[in-house]
Amino acid sequence: MTDLQTLIDWVAAGFTAMAFDLVIALVILVVGWLISSWVGNVVRRLATRSVRIDPTIVPIAYTVTIWAIRVVVLVAVLARLGVQTASIIAVLGAAGLAIALSLQGTLQNIAAGIMLLALRPFRAGDFVSVVGTVDGMVDEVGLFMTRFKQYDGTFIMVPNSNIWGSAILNLSRHQTRRAQASVFIPYGEDVNRAMAELVNMAKQHELSLEDPAPMVMVTEYRDHAMVVTVRAWAEAGNWFDLQNDMNRRAQEVLRDAGVELPPSRPVK
Repeated sequence: MTDLQTLIDWVAAGFTAMAFDLVIALVILVVGWLISSWVGNVVRRLATRSVRIDPTIVPIAYTVTIWAIRVVVLVAVLARLGVQTASIIAVLGAAGLAIALSLQGTLQNIAAGIMLLALRPFRAGDFVSVVGTVDGMVDEVGLFMTRFKQYDGTFIMVPNSNIWGSAILNLSRHQTRRAQASVFIPYGEDVNRAMAELVNMAKQHELSLEDPAPMVMVTEYRDHAMVVTVRAWAEAGNWFDLQNDMNRRAQEVLRDAGVELPPSRPVK
């Protein structure tokens, strides 16, 4: 009877200790999870307010911060439950290698995302053209994919490896952009007068910059006419309006000046 009571007491003590460890492990898990989210939000808030930190890296900094803390929390929970964490880490390492071999495409996206953040060919808010892939405004660069808002307002996510492996044209990197319009001037017309009218049109446009100054030149000779091109610079945000106005007004200005124009043909 004494031996049975001793066994019962031993089992009860074991269950009590196990229950205590389980409660402590649960507390560590919950508190650690909350702390990771709080620290991640603090990092994101500070990074967003800082003028020295590119907004592009804020989402990744947030994700890396919270999961780094959560991994430590999970290891602490396992240690509290009596699991040999050294063996767990070894198993995770082996599993990680196996997963890495089976997810080479995913790892390529991560590597490409890191390179995009390190070299910064574009930032959040930039308008870019990834040749053969996507055109639009960069919304967010993630570890695996980059989000874009296209010119028609649609949303698209592109794998980072597709972006890194393509030519990237950044339309917002510089503060100014050049607009140009080309027209046909028939042989026999006063080309100097036509060029003067076009350059005056560009100079008088409210969106055209004085420096660099607008310029006009003969860029090509065709069988039926010369191709005259007028070029003007504008602030990057005004480029589209200036380009559109120059295309629309070039022939109109020449007709008002009495310059005879040939039938419209595309300038290639």
